[in-house]
Amino acid sequence: MTTEPEHAKGASSGAPVETLDAIVIGAGFAGIRALWEFTRSNHRVRAFEAGSDVGGTWYWNRYPGARTDSEAWAYCFTFSRELQDDWQWSERLPGQREVLKYLEHVVERFDLRRHITFDARVEAATFDEKTQLWEVRIAGGERVRCRYLVSATGVLSIPKKPEFPGADHFKGEIYYAPQWPKEPVDLNGKRVAIIGSAATAIQILPVIAKVAGHVSFFQRTPNYVLPGRNYEIGEEHAVDIRRRYPAIAAQTRAHAFGLPMDATGRTYDSVDDMERHRIFERGWEEGGFHFCFNTFDDIMVDQRSNHAASSFIREKIRAIVKDPATAEALCPTYPFFSKRPPSGHFFYEAFNRDNVTLVDISQNGIQEITEKGVRTAAGEHEVDVIIMAIGFDAVTGPLMNIDMRGRGGVSIQEKWRDGPHTHLGIMVDDFPNMFMILGPQAPFGNIPTVIEGVVEWIGDAIARMEREGTATIEPTAEAVHGWTAYLEQIYRMTLLSSGAEVRTWFLGANIPGKPVAVMFHFGGIALYLADIGKERDGGLPGFFTVKKASAAELSQPA
Repeated sequence: MTTEPEHAKGASSGAPVETLDAIVIGAGFAGIRALWEFTRSNHRVRAFEAGSDVGGTWYWNRYPGARTDSEAWAYCFTFSRELQDDWQWSERLPGQREVLKYLEHVVERFDLRRHITFDARVEAATFDEKTQLWEVRIAGGERVRCRYLVSATGVLSIPKKPEFPGADHFKGEIYYAPQWPKEPVDLNGKRVAIIGSAATAIQILPVIAKVAGHVSFFQRTPNYVLPGRNYEIGEEHAVDIRRRYPAIAAQTRAHAFGLPMDATGRTYDSVDDMERHRIFERGWEEGGFHFCFNTFDDIMVDQRSNHAASSFIREKIRAIVKDPATAEALCPTYPFFSKRPPSGHFFYEAFNRDNVTLVDISQNGIQEITEKGVRTAAGEHEVDVIIMAIGFDAVTGPLMNIDMRGRGGVSIQEKWRDGPHTHLGIMVDDFPNMFMILGPQAPFGNIPTVIEGVVEWIGDAIARMEREGTATIEPTAEAVHGWTAYLEQIYRMTLLSSGAEVRTWFLGANIPGKPVAVMFHFGGIALYLADIGKERDGGLPGFFTVKKASAAELSQPA
């Protein structure tokens, strides 16, 4: 970690109400974990949360059927054994309400709520080169300054805008899945259109089909939907989970995608056709991501292995869905994992109901929303309710929606106009002391596992700065360039190249006009944690620091 002289600029105008050590943007999993890290090291910290309570993703996404895709015993914090001992999950894949209650429990248990300001959306953040502080502006006018700015805005927090006109003309009700109302929504006996066919829509369909008069499921691109195989956790199982928590935590950090399972050591060529089929059957029945990661280790890099997995799932779809035409329309033709594979809970079975219709819009897209419903190139579908489950401006969207300006006034929008560029997925050059949790170019995988590793790294970096008496840290442009090139190299080693064709949010390809770029470290969480650990233990060679300004320097006119 080299030292360069301070760049002195004029201070920004206005008098901030308060100067803190740290500000955290967001109070979901990432924000809560960051708050705990700062409070245990006695830093003065506040979190600003746009919602009226904690939860982040689990506060906003309260739509019917919302639940995790990862096992409860891995989709949780690991920083406190006492927390693990006093919380008991009720389901393998807990629903939105239970995850939200868990996060509320964490906040209360560690007295973090007093550090959070709710209904407070961060509008802007500007780095002041003279004071070496960030000035943060909250909607409504409040301004606060801090030494360390931490983005905990999440990967999927900015809903995608509809690509078709006419929503204002619709005479019925429109609901946006990521902003589902807190009050009950009555769908009983109504004609409902679900627009979208990814994870959110896949969770919604089987639930509302039980009460709706009819559901039209508008699908542009089919997904490989894996069975969730959810179940209740009994007392004996809960005791076993608590006993094994340390081993589970170690297991998730060693796993490529942060899940509580081990690499199999199997490849496509290591077994014959009959054994390969048995392994796929076992992975399918285990449910969730076990089919991805507990069958063959080369599914994402070997075309034959991937083709075998893809073909197996397509045969399952054809076996489950009774109508052959509907089944075929639900079968993806692109490589497995080009899009994130969701877990379903009787999703394919829902198409066997008399009140569910698949509307294939791959060739006849939606032209407009009319007064009566949804018009495609093939005709109009009259409905009473429209549910928009069209996805998110993922990964970069949350920060790009803040007027964030670093050294020299450069904006994050300018910095990322051709796609995200970071070092370690944690920091950006020209943005001193601005840390990202789940930022662009961090790994894709089990979210809490990534969060824990990144927040620990941030805590270590700040502790090092304070021991050495430095004011700011930021990556070099060379390190940012090297990290981006490294991730592109990893990406090219996988079979994810068809992601742009199927508009995957993995690459930002689901947003018209958004640069298609590698958004994640696709080498897996275990490799990522090793990468950032090597940087930390090696003295942060990809970063430079700026010395603290003296009182005399600060008193100089701009």
